[in-house]
Amino acid sequence: MAYTIKLKFKKRLKKFIIVLIGIFVMIGSALYFFQEKFLFFPSTLEENFQYQFQHNFEELFLKTDENTVINALHFKMENPKGVILYFHGNAGDLSRWGTIAEYFVSQQYDVLIMDYRTFGKSRGKLSEEGMYSDAQYCYDYLLKQYSENEITLYGRSLGTGIASYLASKNKPKQLILETPYYSILDVAKGRFPMLPVKQLLNYHFPTYQFLPKATCPIIIIHGTEDSVVPFVSAKKLSELNIENLNFITVKGGKHNNLIEFEDYRNVIQERLK
Repeated sequence: MAYTIKLKFKKRLKKFIIVLIGIFVMIGSALYFFQEKFLFFPSTLEENFQYQFQHNFEELFLKTDENTVINALHFKMENPKGVILYFHGNAGDLSRWGTIAEYFVSQQYDVLIMDYRTFGKSRGKLSEEGMYSDAQYCYDYLLKQYSENEITLYGRSLGTGIASYLASKNKPKQLILETPYYSILDVAKGRFPMLPVKQLLNYHFPTYQFLPKATCPIIIIHGTEDSVVPFVSAKKLSELNIENLNFITVKGGKHNNLIEFEDYRNVIQERLK
């Protein structure tokens, strides 16, 4: 009798383990094959879509390689203090982000903001290396019109990794990061602690590797209540022992509302005065 019960228990345990492994494999497979669906939330625009903003701008179509065309907006002011190359988050398109970028235009700055591949009117195959390449193309585009010490790099959320990459490869005036991450891999590990995310993810955006190579002043702004990119992920960047890095904590700030806080606005106005 005891032997029969023990045998049944072993069979049930074996079935449970098989089911558990099956679920683990399914979740891992979904993360691998649909990772771009988890990371990027682009909205698309027809090529004849007409942008409307409060400030003057020029719409650009930049052919960054044989199979890629990047749509960008270049806001221009009379007698600008400089130019901001802005890299936006992982959702939407320039019809939304252009409006957000106008805050910096109101600070008397020119602004160049691009849509990533597959976002808005931009076309091309999405990849981490491709995003870096397109960003450098935009930086080089600005160098034809501005001196390098007039260029401020600004990254928000997803765009912080891209802006940090550019800062590590060039010599801009400064780098401003809003709600950055230690790396996309670091954020993914926090959300999927049981999965081998390092082996599954094709996108790493290792901000922590780029920042020590940047020679310009670095300003990081992050809210303590950020539920998208945890505050602790950004805080780890301040522990890299980078002499020219200033970490600004916005108490109560979330992922998409830092502009509502006086601490954020004061920092931006100080850096752009």
